Amino acid sequence: MRGTTRRGIVTAALATPFLAQRAAGQGGWPERSVRLVVPYSAGGVADTIARILQAKVAEHLGQSFLIDNRTGASGAIGAQAVATSPADGYTLLFEGATFATLPEVRRDLPFDYAAAFAPVAQVTTQPYILGIRAGFPANDLAGFVAEAKRRPGEVTYGTPGVAHIGHFMGEALQLAAGIRLEHVPFRGGADVARELAAGRIDAGIISYSSLRPAVERGATLIASTAGRRQASLPQIPAIAETFPGYELTSWTGVFAPAGTPEAAKQRISQALRSALADTDVQRRMEAAGADPADPDPAAFAAVIRRDRETARRIVQVTGLRVG
Repeated sequence: MRGTTRRGIVTAALATPFLAQRAAGQGGWPERSVRLVVPYSAGGVADTIARILQAKVAEHLGQSFLIDNRTGASGAIGAQAVATSPADGYTLLFEGATFATLPEVRRDLPFDYAAAFAPVAQVTTQPYILGIRAGFPANDLAGFVAEAKRRPGEVTYGTPGVAHIGHFMGEALQLAAGIRLEHVPFRGGADVARELAAGRIDAGIISYSSLRPAVERGATLIASTAGRRQASLPQIPAIAETFPGYELTSWTGVFAPAGTPEAAKQRISQALRSALADTDVQRRMEAAGADPADPDPAAFAAVIRRDRETARRIVQVTGLRVG
């Protein structure tokens, strides 16, 4: 359930441990600005959520909280920049479920994601949306599947990169529907939306917030990757309504380089918890099609393990490999 009542419950649960805390005067770390590397282009879901959090996190830390977009290689370029930074808490990574899926596909990565990072806090959870371009010869999922069967391997769909969670969602849809699509990777959801709006790709599997500019240019949102319809987007059917059992959702979260002091990680986690308890932050996240998540590090680690196992199963069935 969503809306005022749900937000009130979430706010109370998130805020209670920190009602007495103030951003200033907590001593020690941080003594200067903290940089959050977003490994995708501006305007995508990760960038959108990071910027929703930015002011409240900075307020809690008592220091500037800077957003640094480092795009490329399905997030690996930005992730490597953080992995090779000093483990002092001043450079952090803001990633999505691709953190779990990419290592299962790419064997040529210059670092080990699991060993290089410590999960600090999950921030949101959200499904992705399948959108189709204006003029596509279908206006719903059944029609999209029928067109893909009529032209096997010719219907194109974009995602924020090879082995991105959106790519896995597309692979899972092909398995469920018995179709073959042509995957077109980009640097971020905003790039997918731009090409979809221009009609240069047939479809895109990205976040709702990323797709909105394409909708203004005539794109149609035909299905959600969640297991059921979202309360905030009741007009968009779930893929599972046509193909029972289909369910893949994404998330966003903060990671620190392995070896970052526990005190710094705790301060970051507290700042994120405080931001997530803010009703305006929750309202803006809901408008972006995302829900605040449990920021507990142990719970976050369990989510990552679950998604790695899901990715591993999809790779075993599809043979998807890069490098």
